[in-house]
Amino acid sequence: MAVRIPELNEVLLTGRLTRDPDTRMTQRGQTVCSFGIAVNRRYLDNASGEWKDEVAFVSVTLFGPAADRAKDKLRKGVPVMVEGRLTMSEFVDKNGLNRRELRVTARRVQIFQASDDSMQSESSSSEAQEAAEVAEDDVPF
Repeated sequence: MAVRIPELNEVLLTGRLTRDPDTRMTQRGQTVCSFGIAVNRRYLDNASGEWKDEVAFVSVTLFGPAADRAKDKLRKGVPVMVEGRLTMSEFVDKNGLNRRELRVTARRVQIFQASDDSMQSESSSSEAQEAAEVAEDDVPF
């Protein structure tokens, strides 16, 4: 008897944009917004007893009306939360070699920005941030 496991492809990441987003149009007229985020992990190294930082750089692609909104709101260094799914991109690099890249195809991008009054009050971090959301408008992938 074969065991059937549920298929789940969901990604939730927070990080900062590593560059300004690139925006282009597909042949069908759909907007595509591509950007990268740096996801940090801070951990205590057991061998040395020192805190270390590990950074993962993740490529993200956003389609449709959400991409239109993102191109105006996203900038290098902006902290974001990305919700989406993993996809494999295949392309030929400038040397003519076939390459594969694991990317996140975003369903929603939430931008975290400190509010003006957060500097004056000592509220919790969740209250001190207001979020602008760039989400897909029921656009199927």
